[in-house]
Amino acid sequence: MRVSPADLDLAAQLADAAGAAILPYYRKPHGLEAKDDASPVTLADRAAEAAMRTLIERRFPEDAIIGEEYGVREGTSGRAWVLDPIDGTRAFISGRPIFGTLIALVAEGWPVLGVLDQPILKERWVGTVGRPTTFNGAPAQTRRCPELAKALLGTTSPALFDDSQLHAFEHLDGAVMSTVLGGDCYNYGCVASGWLDVVVEAGLKLHDFAALVPIVEGAGGRMCDWQGDPLTADSIGEVVAAGDPARIEEILEALACKGH
Repeated sequence: MRVSPADLDLAAQLADAAGAAILPYYRKPHGLEAKDDASPVTLADRAAEAAMRTLIERRFPEDAIIGEEYGVREGTSGRAWVLDPIDGTRAFISGRPIFGTLIALVAEGWPVLGVLDQPILKERWVGTVGRPTTFNGAPAQTRRCPELAKALLGTTSPALFDDSQLHAFEHLDGAVMSTVLGGDCYNYGCVASGWLDVVVEAGLKLHDFAALVPIVEGAGGRMCDWQGDPLTADSIGEVVAAGDPARIEEILEALACKGH
């Protein structure tokens, strides 16, 4: 599926609207609550998603909407806008500008358009299938990594892995040069811009990764699950992002070492 100029225009409007809804709450009272799964949610999360949903319903009423905070609105077009208003709510409530708004367009189960917007730093990555990824309007490019031992690895938190996943991650951690913790979606923008080599995570939902696939791959990288399969709407949430696709097999081999 080709991404139209109207799709790109709406995606930009969605990012602008989310940022405008988030800014008044940043480093200010934000109405923190715990959801049923104990993850945090704020007034900013809800206001940003509500603003985006209103724009989509007005512009493409036949498209489905899948949002982290307000669930699924069914559509008839075979397309879905997948929204995570604040990916990295813990960073947001801590006053750290490494969260982001994620906006994806998924067509027949495949992510074809992705936006990662950081409204505090005013940084925006945009990826579309068949086109180069941009960072604030300029081309973004992953970097080459000659060997895994020279790679910089990122993950949000080892606490998010189950026991077998943690064992696998620790094996990979031992094979790279260094590992950085924290970052949520922002890490993937860093891969797309050539500042980070690998991101590995588990337990992600569609709204956590759909936007990131076109961004990383449009910058020259590759995203897949821990078995090397492409990420789709049916993926289970074990995610790998590699700036240099030549390192994928080594990464997957390390992650195959589950169990004790």
